[in-house]
Amino acid sequence: MKFQAEIDVMPKKEILDPQGKAVSGSMKNLDLSEITNVRIGKHVSLEVEADNENTAKEKVEQACKKLLANLIMESYTFTLHQA
Repeated sequence: MKFQAEIDVMPKKEILDPQGKAVSGSMKNLDLSEITNVRIGKHVSLEVEADNENTAKEKVEQACKKLLANLIMESYTFTLHQA
């Protein structure tokens, strides 16, 4: 079976996000001062071949922990559905 995973990796709340801070500051220049506290992360979309949904979830967890997210500075969430 083939599954589609949508993964969001974000800096942890206690970690400074310089890119998000720069974008927040630029919002004022664009007359969008109502928008604050921007956090910039990454979105990863992938397919995984697995016998069942639980195995697919385990594979995505491993990919996130070992490669896609730096667990010291980032957290991740994902959704999984059959492709």
